[in-house]
Amino acid sequence: MAPVPAALPAEAPLAMPVQRLFGNAPARRELSTRPHGLLVKRLLLITLTAVLGLAASSEVRVAFSRDGLDPFDIAMLLFFVPLFSWVAFGFVSSTIGFIQLMSGAHPGFVPVPSPAATLTRRTAVLMPVYNEDVEATFARVEAMAFSIARAGGAAWVDFFVLSDSSALHGKREEAAWAELAPRAPIAVYYRRREQNTARKPGNVAEWVQRFGGAYDTMLVLDADSVMTGAAIVGLASIMEARPSIGLLQTVPMITNARTLFQRWMQFASEAYGPISSAGLLWWSGTEANFWGHNAIVRTRAFAESCGLPELPGKPPFGGHILSHDMLESALLRRRGWAVHMVMIGGSYEEYPPTIVDHALRDRRWMQGNLQHLRLLGAAGLATTSRLHLLIGASAYLTSPGWLLLLLTTIAQVGAGADRNALIAVPPGVLALTVLLLFGPKLMGLIWILADRTRCMAFGGPWRALGSVLSELVLSTLFAPVSMVLQIKSLVGLLLGIPSHWNVQNRDAQAIPVRVILPSMRDHLLLGMVFAATFWLDTMTALWLLPLTLGLLGAPWLISLTSREDLGDAAARRGLFRVPARTMRVGRAEIPDPAADAVDTPAHDATVRAGG
Repeated sequence: MAPVPAALPAEAPLAMPVQRLFGNAPARRELSTRPHGLLVKRLLLITLTAVLGLAASSEVRVAFSRDGLDPFDIAMLLFFVPLFSWVAFGFVSSTIGFIQLMSGAHPGFVPVPSPAATLTRRTAVLMPVYNEDVEATFARVEAMAFSIARAGGAAWVDFFVLSDSSALHGKREEAAWAELAPRAPIAVYYRRREQNTARKPGNVAEWVQRFGGAYDTMLVLDADSVMTGAAIVGLASIMEARPSIGLLQTVPMITNARTLFQRWMQFASEAYGPISSAGLLWWSGTEANFWGHNAIVRTRAFAESCGLPELPGKPPFGGHILSHDMLESALLRRRGWAVHMVMIGGSYEEYPPTIVDHALRDRRWMQGNLQHLRLLGAAGLATTSRLHLLIGASAYLTSPGWLLLLLTTIAQVGAGADRNALIAVPPGVLALTVLLLFGPKLMGLIWILADRTRCMAFGGPWRALGSVLSELVLSTLFAPVSMVLQIKSLVGLLLGIPSHWNVQNRDAQAIPVRVILPSMRDHLLLGMVFAATFWLDTMTALWLLPLTLGLLGAPWLISLTSREDLGDAAARRGLFRVPARTMRVGRAEIPDPAADAVDTPAHDATVRAGG
């Protein structure tokens, strides 16, 4: 039996000073990293959004003004304008992405170039873990280690499992590492912190300060992430070839979907995700975002730019910055580093198995993103970086906006107003609203059907159509459920109740209706309020019917979509089918769309696809 190697390499300290967010901005690097025409792209995006928003709001205002504006009309306009503009922004961005994909201006997801022979500098793959399933975690580590070696990166890539787990859990992790490390084809290291200060960003920062000096780049994962060796080696080679790049963020696809909820989300990601991602890449350019995982970062750039301070005050809005990734990309850009997002094959993540687990994760993201409202005035940030922060925060403020708009409509009907606001809205505006809400799904279906090979990978035209229609029904029912969950989380945060760093559930486990029913009282109560509008105004009640059904059926939606057997049944019938991507490496199986292909376009083409 081979001897167990050292748990850690020799230390190579790298200073990571805490950054000043306010006051004088730090000096930028003297590099030209802004592609030509980026300003025009962003002006076009904003102009088209403004045209749609102003046209719709003007039509509504004129319709409401015909018999004078009452307080209900004014309230409706105050909620309608920003909400419509928010939806319009997403639609315009997706439409641009759709045009990019359909015209061939963007290649979509492509295998990343992987010339291992060109590597001259070291890369560390970092997987932070926190009381995760040990067997599943180290199966992913093993799969990636063998895949990296197969791609030719064994001499240049080391793997670090960075644990924040409890002492008891850590002993199991250490035993799993000791079993894997001697036979792994690349260096695999393990470190557990006694104190998990500042959660994941503190975990990564501690590694940077101890070992970062030995590695030119670091590829950051989550515990449920998996990437092929070709993707990892390819990203490292791009970073060497393009010294102005500080970060490359991939767009991971969902893998290991088992429950009906996961399969539904996986299909939505595969069918609509490329369109929204291509649009985002088009206007983000070198000022893209960081999602905290499945991304490669230049280590020294990160160390000099991204030491995070604590925010003044107590949690939930003070203390450690939770959504660190979005701020870190902004801080890298503040120093002049290019931050790109790229659509490549070989990058994957798992998805929460149930709506409940999704909501728990969403609450943590909400707290972190709302902290960003305090950072919009940070010194030296690029305008696009501020926009990313604002979009992330405002996404969680739309739910209370929608609810207030709906309640205002019901109150107007209940007050006996002469005119129903929904009926007064011009039919063209209502039709446009429906188009903006569901247009990206239609574009996704067109994109699938436009290519025969792609269409067959989704099960053929009829199965693809059935999947889109099924997803449309489920997402419509889920929308009000998510709205109430987000509002409840927001109220909790406003009351000073912070999110806690709980162990994430990644295992499929069916939730009986009787278990979830007590926590659905708010959903059921609101659903009954919407249903009661039948006694006030039939037309309003019909408009609210999809929301009413979603709220009253919330316990059953959560329960049914949490079941693995229904996910398997859907798969047998070809529902929510996505392109198959698996390969076996060593003793483990991981997804791989390109079979570690290396005959691919040049580096520059891949980065240009990201803006």
